[in-house]
Amino acid sequence: MSALFEELDYAPTPIGAISLRRRRILALETDVFEILLGDEHLMSSLFTASEVALADKGLAALKGKGWDVLVGGLGLGYTARAALAHEAVADLTVVDLLEPVIRWHREGLVPMQTELADDPRCRLVQGDFFALAASDTGFDAERPGRQYDAILIDIDHTPERLLHGGSAGFYTAGGLRALQRFLKPGGVVGLWSDEAPDEAITGLLGAAFAEAWAEPVVFANPLQDGREITQAVYLGRKA
Repeated sequence: MSALFEELDYAPTPIGAISLRRRRILALETDVFEILLGDEHLMSSLFTASEVALADKGLAALKGKGWDVLVGGLGLGYTARAALAHEAVADLTVVDLLEPVIRWHREGLVPMQTELADDPRCRLVQGDFFALAASDTGFDAERPGRQYDAILIDIDHTPERLLHGGSAGFYTAGGLRALQRFLKPGGVVGLWSDEAPDEAITGLLGAAFAEAWAEPVVFANPLQDGREITQAVYLGRKA
């Protein structure tokens, strides 16, 4: 049996100290990995349904194959891994602000170990997603202005509950419209939220994209006798 608690890494970052820890939940007979920014929980390996749904629902809205996909936010890697499970994905770029998070994947400290770092279709890039989205050149320094079939964003808790102030200007009709510069015609942008669908957020995407809709993600919480949790994936399509 594993130890009941272990802090796997702790590191300062420009937005606060970040830590990766593993806890043994005896009632479930399982190990849970968690990422914390200060005292705030960013992600848990116990709750991944909506992170997976962000990739699955976003890519289900595309046609064809040979897709170039961009994921904003790495975390424990569940959105990225779900995207790579689609054979139509030819290239995946994952941008994360925090160097320690990328290092955890390269060193195999996370549950999926080095799976993402070892996949030849996947590139892990340290950078500020929101600053790159507002830039003239975009997300690929070697191919300025590069466009993607899908841009999937799993960073803030919701567009109204931000991790830090650097993303505030992004969640506006103007900020979202600017992101379309890096999206192919007919391409899709997806936003993850840890709350149930909100018509105001769907309306915000509708003001920026030709088409917008919300997908509820419902799953059982094993820590609360299976009580259902509802989170959301918001999707917008470029004309």
